[in-house]
Amino acid sequence: MDNRHYDVVIVGGGITGVGIALDCVSRGLKTALIEMQDFAAGTSSRSTKLVHGGLRYLKQFEVGMVAEVGKEREVVYRNAPHVTHPEWMLLPIYKKGTFGKYSTSVGLKVYDFLAGVKKNERRKMLDRKQTLSREPLLNERGLLGSGYYVEYRTDDARLTIEVAKKAAELGADLINYAKAEAFIYNGQGQVSGLYFVDTLTGTRYRIQGTRIVNATGPWVESVIGMDRKIEGKSLFHSKGVHIVIDSRKFPLRQAVYFDTPDGRMVFAIPRNGKAYIGTTDTEYTSDLQHPHATEEDIDYLLESIHFMFPDVQVGRRDVESTWAGVRPLIRQEGKGPSEISRKDEIWTSETGLITIAGGKLTGYRKMAETVTDLLCEQLESEGVSCKKSVTKELRLSGGDFHDPQEYDPFIAAESRKLATLGMSIEDATSIAAMYGTNTQVIASLADQVNRDSPLPLSIQLVLQYAMEYEMALTPVDFFMRRTGAVFFDIEWVRKWKHDVIEYMADRMEWTPGETMQYARALDERLTEAVNE
Repeated sequence: MDNRHYDVVIVGGGITGVGIALDCVSRGLKTALIEMQDFAAGTSSRSTKLVHGGLRYLKQFEVGMVAEVGKEREVVYRNAPHVTHPEWMLLPIYKKGTFGKYSTSVGLKVYDFLAGVKKNERRKMLDRKQTLSREPLLNERGLLGSGYYVEYRTDDARLTIEVAKKAAELGADLINYAKAEAFIYNGQGQVSGLYFVDTLTGTRYRIQGTRIVNATGPWVESVIGMDRKIEGKSLFHSKGVHIVIDSRKFPLRQAVYFDTPDGRMVFAIPRNGKAYIGTTDTEYTSDLQHPHATEEDIDYLLESIHFMFPDVQVGRRDVESTWAGVRPLIRQEGKGPSEISRKDEIWTSETGLITIAGGKLTGYRKMAETVTDLLCEQLESEGVSCKKSVTKELRLSGGDFHDPQEYDPFIAAESRKLATLGMSIEDATSIAAMYGTNTQVIASLADQVNRDSPLPLSIQLVLQYAMEYEMALTPVDFFMRRTGAVFFDIEWVRKWKHDVIEYMADRMEWTPGETMQYARALDERLTEAVNE
C-alpha cells in the first residue's frame, strides 16, 4: 500500500465501510480500506441481526426511510441468501397496548406497500386463536390477535465479511488491525492520505488517496478530531443489548416483536436451538471498543420475557451469553434513544474529508451507493472515470445463486459431498448453509488439515478457510465474527478454544508470548459475554 496511489481510501471496516469499498471497486475505482480492529468488530457484529425495514419508524412518520430500507431487504436477500433468511414475525395486539387491531392492519399494509413486499410475503392479520397456535407461550391476558409479516434474519458479521471478500475479489485492498493515526494534506490543505499503524506489529505505514472517506461508525467524531471539527454536527451513542437463552429453557417457536410496559420495542427470536431477546435503547458514554450488557440491562430483558411470556421460568443463571452494540445516531436535540432517527448523513469537512454518519445495517448498500455517487462526481471533475453502481444486482461472496430458491437444494447436495470427507451430515449441512457457494473452496482445503490435531475435520476446515480467505488473525476473530459462536454456542467455544489457539499458533508461527496474549483476549471476551 505504501507504493500505490488510490482513488479512494476508506477508514472503517464495518458494514458501511466495506459496502463503500465494494461500490467503489465495482465502478472501476482503485480502492483501499483500513480497519483498526477486525472487520465488523464494532457495531456490525453487535446488532439485532435482522435485515429489517424499520416498522417502528412508521410511527415516527419516516415514510421515505421505511420505503428505501424496506426495499433493500429484498436486495440483500437476493445477493446473499446464505447469510439472509426470511423470518415471519408476530406482532401481538393487546387491549390497551400500543398497537390497535386497525392501526396495526393499516400500518403493516402501508409497510408492505412502501417496502414493495412480494405477494406471498404480505402481511396477514391473525385472530387470538391463530396467534396462540403460532406462539403458545404468549401472554393470553388481553390478547386480541396479531399482525404477521416478514422480516429477514441475518448474521451481521458474516454479511460484512462476505461484502469485504467480494470487494477484495474485485481488486480492492482491505486490511484489518490497521489504525489511522494522522492525515496527510496536499499543498491546498486538502486530505490526500494518512499514516496508519499495524496494531499487531507496531509497524507504521502511509497510504495516499485522492479522496478519503471516514466510515468509522461510533468513532466518526474521533477521526474528524484528527482533521477539523465540523460545526453543528455530532453523534448520539445509543447502546443496544441482547441476551441468549437455550431453547430448552425458553422454547420460543416464532419470532415476536412486542412492546414492553414502558413503551420500548423488543424482539424475541429463535435461532439454532437458542432464543435471543433484545434490544434496550440507552445512551452510552463509555468504552466504544468493548461495550457490555450491565446487570440492569439483563434484568430489563428478563422482565420483558416474564411480561410477554409469563409461563417461561427463566432467571439470571439461564442467560448463556450477551452482547451489546453501540449505534452511532445523529444527535437530535430533545429526543431520547428510541426516538432518534436512524437516517444517515454525509458530512464534508473544509479539508475534503468525507464522513458518513448514522444509518442502519439494512441500508448499507444504498448508503454506499450515495457516498460513491458523490465520490464519482468529484473524481470525474479531476479526470478519473467512474461507472454507474452495479451493486443492486451484484452477488456477494458465497451468494452466487441465480435465484435464492436454488439455495436449499444446493445446501442439500453440497452437504452430502462434504460428509464424504469424514464429518457428520449435521456438521456438513451447517458449513454449507453458512458458506453458500464458497463451500467448494472449504472442501478443497481437506488435504491441508492436520490429521494429528484433536480438532474435528469440520472445525479445521472452517478455521483454515477463515485464516486463508477471511483474514482471521486472532482466536477472537474466529470465535466471535467468523462463526458467531461466542454469542450462540459459548459451550462449543469453551470446549475447543485451546485446540483452536494451538492450531492458529502453529499456522501463524506465534511466539509463546503472542499465544498467551491472544488466549487472554479471548477469555476477556468470554467473560464480557457472560458479564462475570
